Parts: sequence; C-alpha cells; structure tokens
Amino acid sequence: MRASLRWPLVVTLTNLEVWFQRPKDIVRKLVSGDLDLGIVGLDTFREYGQGNDDLIIVHDALAFGDCRLSLAIPNYGIFESINSIKELAQMPQWTAEKPLRVATGFTYMGPKFLKENGLQHVTFSTADGALEAAPAMGIADAIVDLVSSGTTLKENNLKEIEGGVLLESQAVMVASKKSLIQRKGLLDITHEILERFEAHLRALDQFTVVANMRGTSAEEVAVRILSQPSLSGLQGPTISPVFRKVDGVVKSDFYAIVICVRKKLLYKSVQQLRAIGGSGVLVSPLTYIFDEETPRWCELLSKLGLFFATSACDEASS
Repeated sequence: MRASLRWPLVVTLTNLEVWFQRPKDIVRKLVSGDLDLGIVGLDTFREYGQGNDDLIIVHDALAFGDCRLSLAIPNYGIFESINSIKELAQMPQWTAEKPLRVATGFTYMGPKFLKENGLQHVTFSTADGALEAAPAMGIADAIVDLVSSGTTLKENNLKEIEGGVLLESQAVMVASKKSLIQRKGLLDITHEILERFEAHLRALDQFTVVANMRGTSAEEVAVRILSQPSLSGLQGPTISPVFRKVDGVVKSDFYAIVICVRKKLLYKSVQQLRAIGGSGVLVSPLTYIFDEETPRWCELLSKLGLFFATSACDEASS
C-alpha cells in the first residue's frame, strides 16, 4: 500500500510504503491513483481535491498544523472602515472596469468563496509566497492566504474581517475511496493506522500516576481517592495490595493506586494524593490509550457503504 505522510511517522506495518511529497502532490497523486493514503492540511485537500468524489477524509483532526485560510485587506485608505465581508462586497469601487484585485495561491477556493459572498467583480493573481506585501506594493487590493497567529498580517498593516475566514485547517488523513474498497488489505492497514492515531492523540495530554497509600481495604482506599475530583482517572482508579515484610510477617496494609491524569491537573492531583495519604508518587507520560472502537472507523465504513455489523459500531451509531 502506498501512503504519503507529511510528519515524522514510522509505522511498523507490512505492505506499507511511505513517501514524503509536497502537499499539493499528495492530493494529485491520490486523484491519479498513485497513492492510497495521505496526510495533508485540510486547506490543501480542499484546494487541490476540488470536491473529487473519490477522495475521502479518514481522520479530520490530527492536532498539528493548525491555521486558517482567510481574506485580509489593508487597515488603511479606502479599507480603513471596512470590517466585514458584507461591507467589502457593498463598496461601490468594485466594477467590471475596476474589479477588486486579490492575490492568492488558492485559485479554486478563493474565487468560489468571494462569489458566494456577493463579490462579483474580482480578479485574481496567482502567488505562492510573500502575499502580505502585495497590497503595499500596489499589485493587489486584498489577499487570501493561510494565517496562524496573525502577526505577519499586522506587520504588513493588514487585517482579517468578519466573515472572511474561508476554512479552519489542520492536518487530516485522506484516502482514495476506490483504493479502500478495491485494494486487498488496505482497509485493514487503514484501520490500524487510524487506531494508532486515535490512541496517541488520546494520550497526548495524559500522565500515568502511581502512588502507595496505607489503608484497611481496597474499598476504603477507593472511597478516599474518589472523594478528590482530580483522581477519578479514565473510568476510575486501579487499586491493588502492596505486600511487604514487617518483622518477618508479610502484610498488605498498603495499596498501590494507578490513575490517568490530565497534564494541566497533574500538580493538583499530586497535592490531592498527598492530602489523603499518598506517597512515593511516580509519574510517567503515556504514548497510547486504546479505547473502544473509534467512531471514526465506523464513520469510514459507513461512507464506503461497508457498514457491517460489529458491537462497537452498533453502539457508536445508536
């Protein structure tokens, strides 16, 4: 199976060949059938996929590459008081003889978006980089480009306007629907990759916390732990006896507690553990948290018309 991945991923899967390609080429090769799977920004997928019925999103939120595709105009001159796409469309300056000039590398989504928002008189110039300078240089009135923090726009005296965001984007996993259905073994590989992604994303902000706590029984220790709001874990704490030898006698008057804790609640959780008698607290990061069948897998089967009965998918759809 052939996949093109735009991040440092090593997958120990058989029959998987990984290519590193330019983003736009990933989409084009999915369309041509040279690739089966790909990871690209949603903006690239929409721009170069252009609504192709064979292309399908397998995972829509891989949690990196966050940005937005946005229309930006100068914050001076005739645009100084323009703060929305509606106001821009109503400006009398734009005519067939003198259209709004837009510089962009998104020549599919840009014209489509502006037309849908009432801007009929627009011309586009194609550019791939340094678009922010185009209005100041007098070669464009506005730009359509990817924005992250917005700092570069401000440095070039440009502003985003209300209703001017074309797309909120991040990395997504995409595939050829035809390949998923027809290529033997591809669906199984896609399932495993999807499971790995989901499990890793679920674990990103979680830590495993282990502590020892004196107690008369596991139930008594559980009551103390569950009295603290930050110590409930995923479904609840795991509690097991700790055996130690005291004066030649084996005792189990301590219990080991294992919980998962969100990163932002880590220190608070350690404080709560100490407050109820916890000691010897160990903290380690998590790599994967595999849960029940991911809803995205069930959604993919449904999109492919392959929604066969499994208990997990039945629960997800109910």
